[in-house]
Amino acid sequence: MAKKKSKRKPMAAKKPIQPLDTLFNCPFCNHEKSCEVKLDRQRNVGRISCRICFEDFQSSINYLSEPIDVYTEWIDECESVNQ
Repeated sequence: MAKKKSKRKPMAAKKPIQPLDTLFNCPFCNHEKSCEVKLDRQRNVGRISCRICFEDFQSSINYLSEPIDVYTEWIDECESVNQ
């Protein structure tokens, strides 16, 4: 005799996790991927600097902070100064 077919569906394939960027576009010189973020978790400081125009920004971080957080704080600070 034949076995019954299982009605269970096959498991969906997991999507690969893509890491977040650490290189961003510079708001001053408009070069792509020229700003690099470095997080110093021991001192709770995030620093972003442009390799082309040498603009830099520093902000305080916590244990949940990511490089994108430092970049968005920099962009927000630039917009508040321009207004």
